[in-house]
Amino acid sequence: MKVMNTDVAIVAGGPAGLAAAITAGENGLSSILFEKANTTGGAANMGMGPLGINTKIQKLSFKDITVEEAYENHMKYTHYRVDGDLVNTYFTKSADTIEWLQDMGVEFAGAFKYFTESAATWHIVKPENGVIGPRAAGPMIRIMTEKAKELGTEIYLETPVKSLIMEDGKCVGVRALDKNGEEIECRAKAVVVATGGFGTNKEMIKNEFGLDLWENFFPFNVPGTTGDGLNMMWEAGAQKFGANIEMIFQMKDNMSHFMLDACFRQPALLVNQKGVRFMDEGQMGNTTYTGNAINLQPGRYAYCIMDRNLIKYYAKNGPDIFDIVHPSESFHMFEQAAEQTKASGYDCYYEAETIEELAEKLGINPDVLSETLDEYNDMCDVNLDHQFHKNPTYLRPITGRKGGFIAVRFYIAAYGTIGGVRTNKYGEVLDNNQEPIPGLYSAGSDCNTIYGDSYNFTLCGNTMGFAVNSGRMAGEAIADYING
Repeated sequence: MKVMNTDVAIVAGGPAGLAAAITAGENGLSSILFEKANTTGGAANMGMGPLGINTKIQKLSFKDITVEEAYENHMKYTHYRVDGDLVNTYFTKSADTIEWLQDMGVEFAGAFKYFTESAATWHIVKPENGVIGPRAAGPMIRIMTEKAKELGTEIYLETPVKSLIMEDGKCVGVRALDKNGEEIECRAKAVVVATGGFGTNKEMIKNEFGLDLWENFFPFNVPGTTGDGLNMMWEAGAQKFGANIEMIFQMKDNMSHFMLDACFRQPALLVNQKGVRFMDEGQMGNTTYTGNAINLQPGRYAYCIMDRNLIKYYAKNGPDIFDIVHPSESFHMFEQAAEQTKASGYDCYYEAETIEELAEKLGINPDVLSETLDEYNDMCDVNLDHQFHKNPTYLRPITGRKGGFIAVRFYIAAYGTIGGVRTNKYGEVLDNNQEPIPGLYSAGSDCNTIYGDSYNFTLCGNTMGFAVNSGRMAGEAIADYING
C-alpha cells in the first residue's frame, strides 16, 4: 500500500473539487485530488457557466440584480424550505467568485438569461468556437486545473477513492485505488467530498425517486456520477438529507437529436398518453416547470404535437419562446433533422397525415385525441384558452394541412442529482444531530440542498455556481480549521 500525507484530500475533480484545491493552495495548504475519470471537470465539461449576482459584468450590461433581490426570489421560490444562511453566503460570494475566475484567465461571454422570465445570472464562459452552447465551460475547467497544479495540488486521475478513514469520529483521510490497482492510503487533516451526485446509478435512482434510468428517466449521461461520495459520507455518519433531481424535460438521447428537440420546445399542443392537455404550454421555456408537469403524467412522458405550417411560421417569424441554448435556426433545419432521425430508426418522433393516424402511432384513443385537437383549435379561433389560460399570443391552430401532423415524445430528465448530505455555510458535513463531523467537508452537487423540491431555473447557472462557490467556501473553512 502506498501511503501519502497532505493537508487536504479532495475526492473528485469537478468544479467544486478544483475550487477547493485552489482555495487550499491560496491559503498555503497542500492538497491531493483523486479523480476516478481520466480527466477533470465532471459534469461541468458539458455545462456553460456559473451563476453570478451583482457582478461587474451584469452592471456593465445593465442586467444587474442585487443579492437582496436574488435572495428574496430564491427563498420565496423554495418556500423557505432551504438553509437561508447557506443561500445568502453563496449568493453574496458569487460576484467575487466571478472575478476570482477572471483573475485566473477565465473569460466570460457575458451574463445571460436562459429564458424570458429568468434573471441574467448565467455567466457563460466565452466558448472557444465562438458559439454559445453546451460544453462552453470547458476552458474554465482547464484553467482551474492548471491553477490548482500551479498552487501545488497533486492530481491523480483514474484513481477512485474507495472509502473515508474515520478515527474517533473524525475524518483523517481516504483510501483510494490507482490505475495500476495499487492501494493508496492518504492521510489528511481534512477531506472534501465533491463527487457530483448519483445521476447515473440506476439502483440509487430507483430507490430514491422511483424512476427507471434510461427507461422513463433520461438525464445527461455524466460518467462517474454513481454516488460514491454520498455512500462514503453516509457510512461515516452524515445525515441523509435533501436528495433530489434537477428536473427538466427532453427527448430521449437528446444530444443526438438536438435540432429536432429544439423545434418542439414551443407552446404548441402538449398531451399525455390519454390524449388530453395537462398544462399551459406557454411555460415550456421553464424546463423545470414543464418537467414537473410531465412527471405527473401516465408513464412520466408527454407528446408535443405540431404541424409543418407551424414549423414554417417559426422559420419565417422566429419562435414564440426563445432560449439561449436552443437556436432559432433549428426551424430552418427541421426537414433535414427529421429525415436523419427517421433514418436512424428513432422511436420518439412521429409523422402522420391525419390526427387519427397520429393517434394510432402514439397509442392514444383517436376519438379523445381528435376531440382534444378540435377543442384546442376552437380556443385558438376565439383567442382564449379557457382550460389553462395560455398567453393568447401563443394560440396558433394546428390543422395538419399541407404536410400533416408531427410530434415528439418528451421524457422527464435532469442535469443530475443534487443533495444527499447536509452541510452548513462552511461546507462542514453534518450528522443526524446537525453537528459537524470533524475533518469532513463537502461541496457541489453532493450537498446542494438549496432548491427545495424544484430547481430554480429563474436564477440560471445555479448548480455550477453552487459548485464553484461551495468549493471555495469549504476551502476557506478548512484553512481556518487547520490553521485555527
